[in-house]
This record gives sequence, C-alpha cells and structure tokens, in this order.
Amino acid sequence: MLKADYSYYPLKFKQASGTSRGILTEKDSWFIRIWDDRNPEIKGVGECSIIKGLSPDNREGYVEKIKEVCDQIDDFWYYLEEGLKEWPSIYFALETAFLDFKSAGSKILFPSDFTNGKAQIPINGLVWMGDSLFMKEQIQAKLEIGFDCIKMKIGAINFEEELQLLEIIRNDFGADKVELRVDANGAFAPELAMEKLNALAQFDLHSIEQPIKQGQIKEMAALCAKTPLPIALDEELIGIYNFQDKANLLDQIKPQYIILKPSLLGGIKGSKEWIDLAEERKIPWWITSALESNIGLNAIAQWTYTLKNKMPQGLGTGQIYTNNITSPLFMDKGFLAYDKSLKWEKI
Repeated sequence: MLKADYSYYPLKFKQASGTSRGILTEKDSWFIRIWDDRNPEIKGVGECSIIKGLSPDNREGYVEKIKEVCDQIDDFWYYLEEGLKEWPSIYFALETAFLDFKSAGSKILFPSDFTNGKAQIPINGLVWMGDSLFMKEQIQAKLEIGFDCIKMKIGAINFEEELQLLEIIRNDFGADKVELRVDANGAFAPELAMEKLNALAQFDLHSIEQPIKQGQIKEMAALCAKTPLPIALDEELIGIYNFQDKANLLDQIKPQYIILKPSLLGGIKGSKEWIDLAEERKIPWWITSALESNIGLNAIAQWTYTLKNKMPQGLGTGQIYTNNITSPLFMDKGFLAYDKSLKWEKI
C-alpha cells in the first residue's frame, strides 16, 4: 500500500540575489516522499519549488493541496492526469517522486551517460542583478572558471550602465569566444522595447528573454516579427495548460526561442508538450531550472540530458544555497556533471 508525506525545507541563499521580483534571501520548497508500507526504507522524493511572484500556483491553499495529494496518494493517477493541472510545481514533485520511487530511491531517474559520469551538460553562467560593480565581478568570475555562455539579467539598473557592461565584455570577448544571453524579465515598456532591442543588438547577443511582460500577445508578436535580436519566451508560457492554447500562443507570437521551466509548466509532461509543439514549428528551445534544490535540479538535469539538446542549458543554480541537499551534482568549467561515487544526503 502506498504512503506519502511532505516536509517544508526553506532554501537559504548564500548571498542576497537580485531578481526582477526583488531581492531573494530565502526560497520556499517542500519535499514529497512516497513509499510502500511493506518496505518503508525505500522512498522516492520530489520537490515542490515555488518562486513568489512568478509561480502560478503560489497562492492560498498551496500547502493544503500538497497535504491532500499525500493523504490520497492511492489516487495518484488522478493527480497526474487532471488533479494537479493548475498546480504545476506540485505536479513536478509528484511526477519525479514516482520516478525516484521506481528507481528504488536511487535518485537515478533517467539512467544515461550523464548519470554514469561519462558525459556532461553545457550550461550558462548566471549573473544576478545588482549594481554595475557587483555584476562586473560576477561576469569576471564566471569567465575565469571557464564559462563560454553567460546569461545576464537586465532591467534592474540604469539601461545605459547595462549597455556599458555588455560593451566591456564584448571588447574583451567576441561572440566567437563568449555567448551572451540577456533576460529582461518583462522589464521593457512595449513602446520602448524596439528601441532597446536595437541598442542591445550591437553586442552580438544570442537572445533576449521576455523583453516585455507576459500577456501582451499582439505586442510580443510584433516584436518577434521585426526584432534585430532573437527573442525567447519564458514567463509567457506560464499558466497555459491546454495543449491547443499552447499551440495557439506559438502560432500567434512566432518566437525565435522558448525556454522551459518544469516547475512552472507542469513538470516533465507539460514541458514536453511545449517542446513537441516548438519542434513542429522549428522553434529552438532550452531548459532552465527555477531555483530548485539539488533534488529538483537533479530530475531536470537527468531528463534534459536524454533530449540531446546541445545548446547550453540554464542548470547552473545548484551552488547558490547554504543548505542545499548534498548530491553527486557538480559544476565543471561551464558544465553540469554527475559524480556517481558521491552519495546523496538522506531526506
């Protein structure tokens, strides 16, 4: 007979991290554990990870929904088919907890050369928002440890200062040496967005994520049609659960890229729907973690490797917490890797 429980695990940042939604010092996470009461030592673990102001299920009743799922775990098929459609982070936790349970709690959800330590996943180095000196220091540190793809969040400081930072990087590192991605998190006003895209385009950027706020379909479509700089949809995908609605959005906006965050999009299942629709339309994509602990990051990384996407992925957030779950995951000169000789911390 299946059993399940959950526990709260607030993740603590090593240093306050600036985002478009404010300064983060702590992040809410819960772990769902599943086991068979005939063999209670073997547990599958999944992570419910939310970001305040971004996660669509960060609302009243969240913990009550986790408790309901655990109390009624024998109805897991209902929850995996319909019952958690509008609770994407809980869906992701339940989905991956079952994968871990099937693996006898080994945390090897998708066996591959990655989990065998024979292959690595290229990732971008993330530069957090802050003043220009702080951001410059982060950029230099990422370059020194071997990253050749940098993702820089913009929209928090003066736009001219951000342009100067990009100019400094490009003066030292051409596009053939370092790939630069920027993430505006919807910071640009629609009427000013094209002017800012033109200013950014001079720096040979790979792409810009979400230049204007989500939900402005006509404005985003107009930008994607004329942009001098490839646009990647990120927040725009959040909160869309119906398959046909997903297809309609891509057909209306016609983005140059889309970005998948499983905790925000209905887990692996929901993200795979977006990928299938994007590939039908020849829209490239990549996958990004959403500040999960190593439990969630492990599931996303293992699945990502099986998709054989050679672009740098956004999976470099495993070292930002003081109390992260000890795991075999580690970063190696711009790659995420798995050392199978290392043990998982017991949860």
